[in-house]
Amino acid sequence: MSKTLKDLAPGEKARIKAVSGNGSVRRRIIEMGLVPGVELTMERYAPLGDPVEVSNPGFFLSLRKEEADTIVLEENAEEEQ
Repeated sequence: MSKTLKDLAPGEKARIKAVSGNGSVRRRIIEMGLVPGVELTMERYAPLGDPVEVSNPGFFLSLRKEEADTIVLEENAEEEQ
C-alpha cells in the first residue's frame, strides 16, 4: 500500500512520487505545483481533521483530505535527507 499525503504526521517531510486521480481535481493539484519530485512538509491538520496544510519553501497550501489522498509519496524520502 502506498503512503499518501493525508497519512503524514505534522512535521513530517516527504517527496511526491505521483498524483493519481482524474479530471479536474488532478489537473488543479498539478497546476498548484504539486508534481513528482517536489518535497513537502505536513504543517498541520484542522481541528476536525479537514483540511490539511502543507508547505514547501516559498508557499503554504491547504488541501481537502480527499485531494491529499490522491498525492502518492515516495516510500523512503525521509531517510534520504
